[in-house]
Amino acid sequence: MNLKLKIKKGDQVVVLSGDDKGKTGEVVKAMPKEGKVVVQGINLVKRHTKPSQTSAGGIITKEAPIHVSNVALVDSNSGKATKVGYKEENGRKVRFARKSGDVIDK
Repeated sequence: MNLKLKIKKGDQVVVLSGDDKGKTGEVVKAMPKEGKVVVQGINLVKRHTKPSQTSAGGIITKEAPIHVSNVALVDSNSGKATKVGYKEENGRKVRFARKSGDVIDK
């Protein structure tokens, strides 16, 4: 499964469903092959890790991936969720927020 993600690393997103519904965060990692994104401070899970030469081990809290359909881009004007569209501007394909019409990619 290889999706064309409209959300990229560094984007501000809001969670639409799940335990963290309504929370916002920045995309740390985008995984187009899995159709998932990792959002900073969202979908936290605890992992029990063995001690190794590099780490002490113990219980580590980290972000788990969340499906891209469960997040939406935050509109810079209103601060609410918006869909993402594409248009051509100055011979370049750019992303824009459908709610406000503002260009996301500069």
